[in-house]
Amino acid sequence: MPLAQRAPRRAASAATVALFAVVAVGCAPQPEDDAAASPSANACEQGELATKTSGKLTIATDEPAYEPWFKDDKPANGEGFESAVAYAVAKRLGYAEGDVLWQSVPFNKAFAPGEKTFDFDINQVSISDERKKAVDFSSGYYDVRQAVIALKDSEAAKATSVADLKDVKLGAQVGTTSLDYINDVVKPAEAPAAYAKNDQAKSALKNGQVDAIVVDLPTAFYITAAEVTDAKIVGQFENGTGTPEQFGLVLDKGSALTSCVTGAVDALREDGTLAAIEKQWLSDAVDAPVLK
Repeated sequence: MPLAQRAPRRAASAATVALFAVVAVGCAPQPEDDAAASPSANACEQGELATKTSGKLTIATDEPAYEPWFKDDKPANGEGFESAVAYAVAKRLGYAEGDVLWQSVPFNKAFAPGEKTFDFDINQVSISDERKKAVDFSSGYYDVRQAVIALKDSEAAKATSVADLKDVKLGAQVGTTSLDYINDVVKPAEAPAAYAKNDQAKSALKNGQVDAIVVDLPTAFYITAAEVTDAKIVGQFENGTGTPEQFGLVLDKGSALTSCVTGAVDALREDGTLAAIEKQWLSDAVDAPVLK
């Protein structure tokens, strides 16, 4: 939701031009390379941001909202890792719990091109250069690994390496880095199955339509502990790039809020809030074997 700018008149004095430039810095959309820069105090005055609804902060996520990211499919209850992070960011920006409005937006639509109806979206969306062409991201609020789940008594459950997965029928949610890992890292002999929702991928696993599915590691621990208890985590993919995959908050491309939201995320990381929220809600996601 970029704010409009107006160029100074040619006849304006140098002093006027300079003054306008100072004002414009606080109002104009931040260039992509500067999106993570620390915003000025005036640009991010608490509770006074140029949000979709004046005095309110509109946050979006998908429906259903899965655990452990949310609790009981109720994003507004403040429970679950991402719900807690969302409210922590809101508080840092000067918005009380009662000033937060939740909106349902499908996963793929959150980072598709086009103007958004939300101020930011939080839905396990990994930051990538390709997605940055269509939307802005905050700095990362969680470092994530992708993991493989298979039924305990299946041949796929015996895999100990990426090579062991090449002849396995794999599945994942469409548009996710989970699916990217299958295509780009595993490169299986058979094309993977792509599902609109993780629920569909889980059903396919239980019904034997696929041999294994790929999801992020915390979700894998929840699925195997509470939803598909006859499944196990086969292993997690190692980080081959040296840069961790991170979830980021999604905003309009060129949003005037990006630097402010990034500043809030950075502050929550620096003061230990993100680590405390992770410990509370994702502590069960202990290490899993690494597939090399």
